Amino acid sequence: MALDVPYRSIPDMFLKRVSATPDRDAFAHPAPDDSGPVWLSWAQVGQRAKAIAAGLRGLGIGAEDRVAILANTRLDWVLADLGVMCAGGATTTVYPTTEPEDTVFILSDSGSKVLIAENADQAAKIAGAELPGLTHVVLIDGPAAPDATPPQLTLADLEVQGALALESDPEQIDRVVAGIDQDHLATLIYTSGTTGRPKGVELLHAGWCWEGIAQGQLGLLLPEDLQYLWLPLSHSFGKTLICGIIHVGVPTYVDGRLDRLVELLAVIRPTLMCGAPRIFEKVYNRAVTTAQNAGGAKARIFAWAVQTGKRKVSLEQEGRPVSAGLRIQYGLAERLVFSKLQARLGGRIRVLVSGAAPLSREIAHFFAAAGLPISEGYGLTETSAGNFVNRPGALKIGTVGRALGDLECRLDSDGEILLRGMPVMRGYHNLPAETSEAFTPDGFFRTGDIGELDEDGYLRITDRKKDLVKTSGGKYISPSLIEGRFKALCPYTSQVVVVGQARNYCTMLVTLDEDAMTTWAAGGPLEGRPYAEIVGSPEVRAMVDGYVAELNEKLNRWETIKKVTVLTRDLTVEDGELTPSMKIKRGAVEQSFKGEIDGMYQGTLAQI
Repeated sequence: MALDVPYRSIPDMFLKRVSATPDRDAFAHPAPDDSGPVWLSWAQVGQRAKAIAAGLRGLGIGAEDRVAILANTRLDWVLADLGVMCAGGATTTVYPTTEPEDTVFILSDSGSKVLIAENADQAAKIAGAELPGLTHVVLIDGPAAPDATPPQLTLADLEVQGALALESDPEQIDRVVAGIDQDHLATLIYTSGTTGRPKGVELLHAGWCWEGIAQGQLGLLLPEDLQYLWLPLSHSFGKTLICGIIHVGVPTYVDGRLDRLVELLAVIRPTLMCGAPRIFEKVYNRAVTTAQNAGGAKARIFAWAVQTGKRKVSLEQEGRPVSAGLRIQYGLAERLVFSKLQARLGGRIRVLVSGAAPLSREIAHFFAAAGLPISEGYGLTETSAGNFVNRPGALKIGTVGRALGDLECRLDSDGEILLRGMPVMRGYHNLPAETSEAFTPDGFFRTGDIGELDEDGYLRITDRKKDLVKTSGGKYISPSLIEGRFKALCPYTSQVVVVGQARNYCTMLVTLDEDAMTTWAAGGPLEGRPYAEIVGSPEVRAMVDGYVAELNEKLNRWETIKKVTVLTRDLTVEDGELTPSMKIKRGAVEQSFKGEIDGMYQGTLAQI
């Protein structure tokens, strides 16, 4: 059944929300003294977004003109994004941790006319760059530099200018919004390709509005909820949540300070929180290690409670009844153990949603056992992030749930997941060949993921077809780009394999060229020693570590290599690790050296 999308655009949806519930709480931000949340009503958010929009119109922003936002998650990001779209423009999102070179590329490739930067340090990423299309830089924090090129102004000044313009023409933004259609560009989100060069994903108003309505249909978002939003708003997951918030009218606390998240959950007491798996890993690790460190009776009670909870969950997953005795035991486990974990998350959680990367089954079972079931979902930047999700009360652990709305899904002959529908991108910006390759002849998007659909329509992701990997923090990594850079730095390298899929950081396996290492060892204490002894020596380890440190200086934060293992033998065709043409077979390598890889992640997910 087709999903009815009654909105022309995100601004149309937003202004209808403002009109419907003007006095209800919309978004909150932390008070300047961190004494608690400061709430804005929908009417106040509407007023500020319109003022920013009018200010941007005064800077020359018109239909589908790009405005880049380079800032951390905060209320100003939401207001700026709404202002851009209410001005008729399209938002180009840039991660605040993006390196200057990639920042300049994104602004240039997108054709962004205005950059809204969090502060002078973020604005400095484009210092000296050739960006002839960029006319202004707007700073959220700090004063504008009077002699800057392009000219700078503050977001506060922009808002004042827009408010003055609206005094003389109060209907200006309403007229602009009336002219925005579903097929107009709303967002350009850059995602790394297999070569590592970011590709701009063109997402339209129709798809984002579809996302908002689809989320509302599921019961994931309710008007009486209170959401804690910390996800990067430059990521499609964050953006799709904003659309659900607007459509449903969910009061939302916005605060991207991850170092304060666990502490503030007890203060904000949300009923709804969405996140990448890494945040659930952190909660899991803390709970398990705290119990283990306590030792004695506390550790034994914790382990008993978890096992009791898992028995209950397993029966529920199998559709079998839970005995009265087990229910009594679970009630005791909840009182003694799980209630403390629930309180750590604020004590009111109704729904937890995990997306952006695969969630460990172990962690999913743990949270379900603790009475905090996680609704895992699936989607891509190219498909507006929200495509499949487990519904509350209908969870199948190990799957990403069923399709949202009227999204079409089929599996190709090799099991690749193919998607078609309104949330799918228009294409890659300025890349017609790549766009054509991304779609089947009948218009299905090739996700690059391999999956299985069960008889109930639940999707299970079984593998990745693409060479890209995605960390548990939801960031795409191009292994070949990192590997190539390391080979260019270290002349002793034979093979490099970056590991990071569904992990919370990247590691690397390195093999060193035997002839090169024989030369390296000549004249020193390792001269004449066997190859395995040379490459296993502290001297070689120190040498490799130096090159890794140099490599990390050239990478974005989420790409950096945290641990390295120098293998005592090279990869071979005979062992199935290389193709005859010497291409790395990643799955085979990870299987061959599973012990070494697990060792580099040992302790990151404590086992019960």
